[in-house]
Amino acid sequence: PEGAYEVRLDPTHMVPMRDGVRLATDFYFPVDAEEPLPVVQIRTPYSKMPHRRENSAARFFASHGFAVAVQDMRGRYQSEGEYFVSRDDRRDGYDMVSWLAEQPWSNGRIGTYGCSYLGENQMQLAATRNPNHAAALPQAAGGSLRYFGVIFGGATELAASLGWFRGAGTKVFYRIPPGTPREVMLQVEEMINPAPNPGELDFRAAWRTLPYIDMLKAAGAPPTDFEAFVSHEPGDPWWDHIGYVNPNDRFDVPALHVNSWYDIGVSETLKLFNLLSDNAESDRARNNQFAIISPTDHCTSEIATSRTVVGERDLGDARLDYWNIYLRWFDHWLKDGEAGNFDMPRLQYYLMGANEWRTAESWPVEGTEFRPLYLHSGGNANTRAGDGRLSWDAPTADQPADVLAYDPDNPVPTLGGPVCCTGTAEAPAGGFDQSAVEDRDDVLVYTSEPLTEALEVTGPIELVLYVSSDARDTDFVGKLVDVHPDGTPINVQEGIQRARYREGYGRKVWMEESEVYEVRMDLQATANQFLPGHRIRVEVTSSSFPRWDRNLNTGGNNYDETEWVVARNSVHHAPGHESHVLLPIVPQQE
Repeated sequence: PEGAYEVRLDPTHMVPMRDGVRLATDFYFPVDAEEPLPVVQIRTPYSKMPHRRENSAARFFASHGFAVAVQDMRGRYQSEGEYFVSRDDRRDGYDMVSWLAEQPWSNGRIGTYGCSYLGENQMQLAATRNPNHAAALPQAAGGSLRYFGVIFGGATELAASLGWFRGAGTKVFYRIPPGTPREVMLQVEEMINPAPNPGELDFRAAWRTLPYIDMLKAAGAPPTDFEAFVSHEPGDPWWDHIGYVNPNDRFDVPALHVNSWYDIGVSETLKLFNLLSDNAESDRARNNQFAIISPTDHCTSEIATSRTVVGERDLGDARLDYWNIYLRWFDHWLKDGEAGNFDMPRLQYYLMGANEWRTAESWPVEGTEFRPLYLHSGGNANTRAGDGRLSWDAPTADQPADVLAYDPDNPVPTLGGPVCCTGTAEAPAGGFDQSAVEDRDDVLVYTSEPLTEALEVTGPIELVLYVSSDARDTDFVGKLVDVHPDGTPINVQEGIQRARYREGYGRKVWMEESEVYEVRMDLQATANQFLPGHRIRVEVTSSSFPRWDRNLNTGGNNYDETEWVVARNSVHHAPGHESHVLLPIVPQQE
């Protein structure tokens, strides 16, 4: 919706933080609006300059009567200080909210807005409980739960890490010299791009770099924090100094969480939706956590169309009136003062397959039943032509295990999925035909009978496998697939579990060849209607490359290794070893 106000830009003011470091900030004001004004804060690592475009979110909110502050984060672009991913975002976010609240043109109620990194820093700020932080609107902010989206199941998100750190993670910028008069800075700032341009890259060759800790350097990237992130174990206390959200944090801010089913970290977004309510300091915060989950990929919910295609998957008309919702959200919390609870369903989610929006008041959705769907075979589940099947009945007699040979030199290729930030169309997000993957002998395929009625699978998904291996350590990868009546298999969700972390990140445990181990794998979350005539399928393998780094099967660090061994990995499904996928089944609505 078009705003009522013209917008005035007041560019590049250096705002001091508590340690004296100054952060470059642009201000957008609604012309002739009555002061004091409600304020929206946007803190970005990607430069404040693009927000000066006519169709930016900053100008949109300003045209509707908000003052908007867009800030280059510490050490980024025109801001002073040293950059380290996420490390200073609690303190700097808090200081900026306090500074904004003290300005004579501010009404003291500060909202925050932004997607991805711009959403994650909002969650870190929320954990500081600044009394002037009146409302948050974080989009795709799941990476704020500790690992910045770099680690999943103990594996490294390789394609996303190369794409993001190389394209956006530089620690080095060319800057206008300190002390330059502001009028000179304003003269030249739009002529200068302070960030290095890393140029073209053969991504496929770069992904295969070993040791992969050298991947960014081999790709000609500027200095980044990639090496620090991948060389620390997920259970290392080192991660504590970055200030990511943890389960003991307390919160006191209403938040509208937005994400999408084909984006990385959607499950973490829904965990944040619950955490900010469960750990709320007040009824106001507890009763005003909301979530909207679309079917799109990373930070694209608002541009869904009447025919929304994600990857190759046609998901129908996934539009929602986002911008009016966002305006109502900020109007309510920033303009109305002591407002009551926000009037909207607590959860709005797009049910893929049915291709329609649904609402609920909790996550998981009320009435959800978690039902195990069991893996069966005669020992030949390799490829989609094999004998793997899924049944609601557990195995009652011994069945031979299914065996795959995992060669790190020939990993199973990633084809779509909930990925982000890869920097190349060679590693896209979304739903794709998985036939080529399922024709490989190192992929085990288990398929149900055709459904006679629709089945809604909405919620967190867990794959429980009983496995063995002749390697000291290896990976197991699972994928939930919707098989259409013509046989086309479309990926829905996926996950990975590094075997050494099967008992948690607190310690590493190794495998012995003669033993069978339980591995519980997080398949994230989804909302998918399996329609009549469709079949449910689960793929099990030991790699998905380049999404995740290849486990070299040695029991070493992986990130600093160049040699590998082939692992012979088995999946068991017999009494006592009932491998299954635990599906969240939602009763059909009338």
